[in-house]
Amino acid sequence: MVKEEYIIALDFLPMGKATDKRPEPTVQGIGESHFSLLEVVVRKDVQIKPKDRIYIGPGKRDVVEYIKRRISYDELTSFAKSILEEVILEIVTKNESKFVAFFNMAGPLSPRMHSLELLPGLGKKHLFNILQERKKKPFQSFEDIKRRVEMLPDPKKMIVKRVLRELQSREERHKIFVA
Repeated sequence: MVKEEYIIALDFLPMGKATDKRPEPTVQGIGESHFSLLEVVVRKDVQIKPKDRIYIGPGKRDVVEYIKRRISYDELTSFAKSILEEVILEIVTKNESKFVAFFNMAGPLSPRMHSLELLPGLGKKHLFNILQERKKKPFQSFEDIKRRVEMLPDPKKMIVKRVLRELQSREERHKIFVA
């Protein structure tokens, strides 16, 4: 099982959810490295704002009492859902080199399907152009990808849409970004 070091707060519920057996301050958040959706219980004296970065790793935690559970997209509050795309975009932007490496390293899933084709808006023609360009020289940034591959939709937005799709759908067969 993949472990997250940090989560980005999506919503802070000072009394937990109405369905909780005992009221405790709860944060719904998304993991920075594997996009895991988690609920964590925080110390009573702490106030959390949306988009706060919270340490949940193995060492001493200043804010978090314990990790309550992994949650699904459907269990997010409506506010958490409303800022989810924006937070994912910030995570992707902050970790650009990791996602550019995906464009440089991605391989085929089967003889008929390439993992790059899982990105929304990327078909066979764009796939061929990306493979040709990365043979010449690895991509350096999202801008480099856009510049070298003609008429390609924004690579950053394609990744954000793919992450959202993986979070929202339980039937998604291939998960490339979400743990």
